[in-house]
Amino acid sequence: MKYIQSPSLSPVYLCRSFLPACLMILSLLIGVQKTSKTANCDDHWKAGIARTKITPDELMWMSGYGSRNRPAEGKLTDLWAKAIALEDRNGNRGVLLTLDLVGIGRKMSVAICKKIEAKIGLRREQIALCVSHTHTGPALVDNLVPLHYLVVDRQQKKRIESYSKILQEKIVATAVKAVANLKPAQLSWGSGNATFAVNRRNNSESAVPDLIKQGKLRGPVDHSVPVLAVRNSEGALTAVIFGYACHATTLSFYQWSGDYPGFAQIELEKQIPGCQAMFWAGCGADQNPLPRRTVELAKQYGSRLAAAVQRVLVNPMPSISSDLQVNYREIDLPFSTLPTKKQIQEDAVSKNRFTAARARLLLESLEKGELDQSYPYPIQSWELGNSIQMVFLGGEVVVDYAIRIKSELRSRRTWVVGYANDVMAYIASRRILKEGGYEGAGAMVYYGLPTTWSVKSEEQIIKQVHQQLVK
Repeated sequence: MKYIQSPSLSPVYLCRSFLPACLMILSLLIGVQKTSKTANCDDHWKAGIARTKITPDELMWMSGYGSRNRPAEGKLTDLWAKAIALEDRNGNRGVLLTLDLVGIGRKMSVAICKKIEAKIGLRREQIALCVSHTHTGPALVDNLVPLHYLVVDRQQKKRIESYSKILQEKIVATAVKAVANLKPAQLSWGSGNATFAVNRRNNSESAVPDLIKQGKLRGPVDHSVPVLAVRNSEGALTAVIFGYACHATTLSFYQWSGDYPGFAQIELEKQIPGCQAMFWAGCGADQNPLPRRTVELAKQYGSRLAAAVQRVLVNPMPSISSDLQVNYREIDLPFSTLPTKKQIQEDAVSKNRFTAARARLLLESLEKGELDQSYPYPIQSWELGNSIQMVFLGGEVVVDYAIRIKSELRSRRTWVVGYANDVMAYIASRRILKEGGYEGAGAMVYYGLPTTWSVKSEEQIIKQVHQQLVK
């Protein structure tokens, strides 16, 4: 299939993209990559990094698409668990983990955090688990259960169970190692821009190339690229943490891959030797990289995202004072009207295998009692100095949340992370719940939840964000 080249890949764009990379290399060679201010005692942090390869050893079932009919067949790129530990001048600590996975379920999230607490004493609010949402990663035992785990054969179930156990231990070990590696550091921040995310609810995939050419794309987007830079006591970059609000669905084949976020991290680590690049997914549940479906496009989007980060890094970046405040709370996020037992029993004999699989889960719950009226939804926040607010929201969060939260708080100094701590379902805004469609209703089947969210859910999430961050 031949795609029309986006205007943003024009010669002018490419020149602008490669120039920061050249400047980056030059600055590394002459040793001038410093923060924009002269450091003082208030700027001094400690930071530690670690990484562990989490590419499955076996060719097991992949996550993200129900259309797949066989296990993975090979590897395009490795998958990683990466961690950065931060400690402020008062000894307050936090560990941020980024994972090349489509999602992580509540049971695994809870187990990982309890093990980290047992080993190094970090409380739940001090641990943030973020997935890239790559759709070319492995299936897990407690995420998208009706889509994968319940519909595969016994051998694949065993492989999913075995990998999930190994994965837990690797994530815990990575967090512990990052804390053990704490060393003096300086933090600074900035924000860039990348434009390949397209609102998939408002733009037909087949029409996107022409719409891009005509400048007629529609729908809300968040094209910001927040960047956190971590430098050692000599001013050299040791870690770059960045985010973007877009599904990692460029690829849909049968090879392990980090998709465009993976290629962006690979590119940055090539450009900045000795630096660990870490990606977190923003509120991109209704955003796709379009056009898509080829490795070439995944690499192009990764390069464009890396170039956006590089443009931030080569410009002055405000330093962040050494003060870390962390919060975490689970709220009872309400469902709308629950299905009756009769409705569930009818679904259990549906010809749609995913609808039937969800029904079996719900019937098991009914045997133990009534269906839950709500879900324990995780909301977390970190404040870095007086500079940055990071909001971590569970689930596949639509872009409306990022736009609203940033407008009500600190604009580009508020970074809204989706797919964090527990990816239990799509988190639709009130607008999308009323409109319906896949993000507002249909996707709940694949996550095994009984029905859609209440139209009150957005206000409850926003209220908790404000309670944590508005003093």
